[in-house]
Amino acid sequence: MEARKLDTEYYTYRDLLRMGEDVRVELIDGVIYNMASPSWKHQSVAGRIYSQLDAFLRGKNCRTFIAPFDVRLNAKLFGNEDNTVVQPDVIVICDRSKLDSNGNGYRGAPDLVVEVLSPSTAYNDRHKKLIKYQDAGVREYWIVDPKNMTVEVYVPENGAFKLLDVYGVESECECPNPTDCGCSITKCKMPVQILEHCEIDLDLVFEDLDN
Repeated sequence: MEARKLDTEYYTYRDLLRMGEDVRVELIDGVIYNMASPSWKHQSVAGRIYSQLDAFLRGKNCRTFIAPFDVRLNAKLFGNEDNTVVQPDVIVICDRSKLDSNGNGYRGAPDLVVEVLSPSTAYNDRHKKLIKYQDAGVREYWIVDPKNMTVEVYVPENGAFKLLDVYGVESECECPNPTDCGCSITKCKMPVQILEHCEIDLDLVFEDLDN
């Protein structure tokens, strides 16, 4: 999604509610960022990741959602005065009790967060939002780069996100475990750390992006 900082005033989730359902924004540390329409490549990548996760999770406890979907990272502490409300491209949640009963989103940290990079969102995704997801307790975070056709996988270690690995489709390394063949970019299916036996086929995710 495209993001543009609107102004320097301080806002909370309560202010977002007054704006109405048709307004597409994110709120990070009280600052509003306008969410413009994403590119077709962005939507294609996000949709293909979502569809693979959704197929795997059918009949299971965890669920996956795709943007637009409000995630109130600090709702437990601040309620409607929360100053950070984000719309990740794809999420997986396993605690359904944190879903808003009114259908407006999720209150707390998702188990998995996926952000697909756009030129104007890359800084927030790699810095501001990464820190917010880390501090909120997200168990796994992906930064997906459609241009380079890679996925960076971050997991928590000692209270901070650690880059676990980088997966892609343009490498000669094709072994089941990239560390075994000395390559950090692999054509193998990408395992989902929080979901046992779940793998994402990156060839399908990045297929036909040049067309």
